[in-house]
Amino acid sequence: MKGSAVFLALIDRITEGVGAVIRWLTLFMVLLTFAIVVLRYGFNIGWIAMQESVLYLHGLVFMLGAAYTLKADGHVRVDIFYQNYSAKQKALVNLVGTLVLLLPVVIFVFVASYDYVLTSWRIAEKSSEAGGLPFVYLSKTYLWLFAITLGLQGIAECLRNINILLASDDDRGEQGENQREEEATL
Repeated sequence: MKGSAVFLALIDRITEGVGAVIRWLTLFMVLLTFAIVVLRYGFNIGWIAMQESVLYLHGLVFMLGAAYTLKADGHVRVDIFYQNYSAKQKALVNLVGTLVLLLPVVIFVFVASYDYVLTSWRIAEKSSEAGGLPFVYLSKTYLWLFAITLGLQGIAECLRNINILLASDDDRGEQGENQREEEATL
């Protein structure tokens, strides 16, 4: 169990780091969008590359933000029954959902996008717009980043839920206390 706790902590730290980067990228994206609007409508100046960079940032925020949202338990959930479940019942539902839904979808996204992304890299795909950004292949790579980061966080959630299912009631209370203290320090 100690090895899984170290692995779990490592994945959580990576996801938290990605979440921190996403927060700053979101702020930068908003400021860049504001600048585009001011330049376009205030000064009649427009740059395709600047506009495309907002699309790249937007894609990055959503694709990388999915793993952080999973860790923060921020995904949409219909919890008519779930809210009344015990901690072990919730852990079982989360474990089954991750194994049956999340991880297969993540694997499918990675496999289905593999040739698509590689081809884009092979031809060094560029924007079709005159004055656009010359690295569309980076934007397409977000599919892999999405699958990898969400898959890793899904594995972490599986380990977390297995630990809850295997823990005795006394251990679970102590784990919950430790996790709340850890989250308070973040």
